[in-house]
Amino acid sequence: MKYICLGYIEPGRLESMSEDERSAAVDACFAYDDELRGSGHFAGGEGLMPASTAVTLRYRGGRAAVTDGPYAETKEQLGGILILEANDLNHAIQLMSKHPGVRLGPFEIRPAADLTGMIRESERRRGKA
Repeated sequence: MKYICLGYIEPGRLESMSEDERSAAVDACFAYDDELRGSGHFAGGEGLMPASTAVTLRYRGGRAAVTDGPYAETKEQLGGILILEANDLNHAIQLMSKHPGVRLGPFEIRPAADLTGMIRESERRRGKA
C-alpha cells in the first residue's frame, strides 16, 4: 500500500545551519532515500519551493478563487512529499522513523487513496472506455 509522507520544516531552518550542517543533513536524507529505493519502498517524492511561492484555490461564489500563500497558518510549512510503499501504517511509521528528515521537522503520514474504481466509474459515466 502507498503512503504519502508530508515533510514539514520551519522556514529558515536549513538556511540557519552552517554549510557543513546543512550538507550533512541533506546528504543523510538523500542517503536514506537511496536505502528506501534499494529496498523497494520509495515510490516517489518531490521537494517543494518555499510556502511564499504557493497559491491556494478555493471554490467560492460559483468560481475558483486564488489566494496567495499556503492554506495552513502554521509555524512549519510543507517542504516536500515522499511516496512510500509499505505493508501497513505501522510499517510506514517504522520506515519513516529512521528518515533523517524527521529531525528537521515533522512528517505527516497518510494512506494514499486508491481512486482506480472511482476513475473507472467516472470514465464509464462520461462514455470513455
